[in-house]
Amino acid sequence: MTTVRNDKFGDAVSAQHSMSPAADRTDNSVEDRILDAARSCLLDFGLRRTTLAEIARRAGVSRPTVYRRWPDTDSVLADLLTREIRAAIPDTRGVGPIRPLLVSAVTAAAYDIGTHPIFEKVLRTDPEIFITYIVDRLGTSQRVILDVLVTAIEQGQHDGSVRTGDPRALAAFVLLTAQSTVQSVRMISEVVDHRTLLDELGHAVDSYLAPTERRP
Repeated sequence: MTTVRNDKFGDAVSAQHSMSPAADRTDNSVEDRILDAARSCLLDFGLRRTTLAEIARRAGVSRPTVYRRWPDTDSVLADLLTREIRAAIPDTRGVGPIRPLLVSAVTAAAYDIGTHPIFEKVLRTDPEIFITYIVDRLGTSQRVILDVLVTAIEQGQHDGSVRTGDPRALAAFVLLTAQSTVQSVRMISEVVDHRTLLDELGHAVDSYLAPTERRP
């Protein structure tokens, strides 16, 4: 599945968006309508059966209008998934040490993503899609999460609540741990309920990020 837009296409869209603030607002509104329509299609049909024509029809726009913003259906769906993932990532800002805030954010995001209707639909209808992002490469959504984790870990290292180490390596391990939990929660649901498993995820992430001298 395509996760990034063609550079030339992206440049053209950026140029179009730069025309005026009013054009920006209008264009963003159209893009939101298209992404909302794509969400509706995905929930009804799954990834593979969603077509650009149906997305355009539900958005109330022409197919050329969609093509001016995305080169194909996969790109629309990729941006939709990125939008939905971004919305599920809690804010790690707050008062006090960053590590407890980060642990809470990771478990909350794992719950929100794991129970998200789009994620559940894709898992039911197109589970093979996830294989690419488990063993082959990072998707755009995963990169968004990784960037948030890196920033929070750097802040935690600065306030002393997160152990030393390469922030990107620490963030990558937290991402992989949370991702594995989310993807496997259905498999283990007969043995451990969802909430309990996420509590264990929180303990694991907290212990992993804790400074060595504070570990039990």
